Amino acid sequence: MADLKFSKDGRLLFTKEMKKEYTILCPMMAPIHFQLFVNVLKNCGYNVELLTNDGPNVVQEGLKYVHNDTCYPALLVIGQFIDALHSGKYDLERTALMITQTGGGCRASNYIHLLRKALKKAGLEKIPVVSLNMSGLEHNPGFHLTLSMLRKFIAAVVYGDALMLLDNQTKAYEEIPGESRRTVEKWVDALSEQFNRGQGLSLKQLKENLNLIVKDFAQIKINKRPKIKVGIVGEIYVKYSALGNNNLEDFLAEQGCEVNVPGILNFALFKVDNRLEDIKLYGGSKAKFVVVKALMDYLLKMQNILIRAVESGQKFLAPVPYAHTKSLVKGVIGYGNKMGEGWLLTAEMLELVEQGYENIVCAQPFGCLPNHICGKGMIHRIKAVDERANIVPIDYDPSATRVNQENRIKLMLAVAREKLNKK
Repeated sequence: MADLKFSKDGRLLFTKEMKKEYTILCPMMAPIHFQLFVNVLKNCGYNVELLTNDGPNVVQEGLKYVHNDTCYPALLVIGQFIDALHSGKYDLERTALMITQTGGGCRASNYIHLLRKALKKAGLEKIPVVSLNMSGLEHNPGFHLTLSMLRKFIAAVVYGDALMLLDNQTKAYEEIPGESRRTVEKWVDALSEQFNRGQGLSLKQLKENLNLIVKDFAQIKINKRPKIKVGIVGEIYVKYSALGNNNLEDFLAEQGCEVNVPGILNFALFKVDNRLEDIKLYGGSKAKFVVVKALMDYLLKMQNILIRAVESGQKFLAPVPYAHTKSLVKGVIGYGNKMGEGWLLTAEMLELVEQGYENIVCAQPFGCLPNHICGKGMIHRIKAVDERANIVPIDYDPSATRVNQENRIKLMLAVAREKLNKK
């Protein structure tokens, strides 16, 4: 076991020795994206494992070590970690945990402190926690977010969005069940190999890969028949995590729906855009503004390549440019609403309705203030803007029953089915 070292404020550090010896556990959120992220970290010399443990025991462990008034995603992530540590699968003297820190006002910035508190309560305080952040919040001698790693993470977001979008638009209609999923797995492996060789990262290579991915999905035999189209929006964790939303996507597939989940790239653009607005409004380093603006321009170029590639397939509905998404909420909600998912959540609902996915599940953790304001609180206004909107807000927390959640969704789908039959 590596010698334990502490920071000046008493935080257990992840050391260079630990990088060689330790297994780092990473919580699950968006399966395609996170598999690519983990493969990037592995390629950079970290022994990382993506957690897939779920079920009621994860919730119980979370409730045991986190106050039940705490944000539901925090409870689930911490519960998943502690459930894994208690499973007997890992050497607790050579295991570390990794969690993201946003640096914003959302409680997500504080998950890491709640996690350390829970570990101490569980008698696991010797497990180091690594913060993955771009805000300089915490530093560890054994972990460094390099420019090369960041470039691969950004590429993984774009590729992950493409694979998720194409998979959702294909699997609902595929003639051979599982063919779309196998295509996703094939490309996750291929892209990970390219990352290992330092390839697939330039804008030119991104364009080539995305065109090939779209071509692969276009060759899958489908039977395009009328289906209820459902969009999923909400707080980022319960929006993407099957553990957080009680396997919402699978449930909608069982109900015969085609699902559309807006990608992570728009959320990244939203966060970078907010940094630019902060500097404009409150001042800040000119050098920082130049760097953030360059990142924004780079992300927009990648999004444009993604859109063009999906459009080239002709079979698929492409995402819309970030500028258009942003324009949809002008006069509807202020751009100052940027806590958590902020105005982007309202914009995504308007965008989904515009694209034909007027039936929407707005997934939110119970007590998540930004989502109650920018999600549930905006439904009436969205319906006034576009009467086609058929939105159901669903709260997710330990006391909410799956049966009640699914029954409320079924009521929304009954309205959608009636409209579909009329068409």
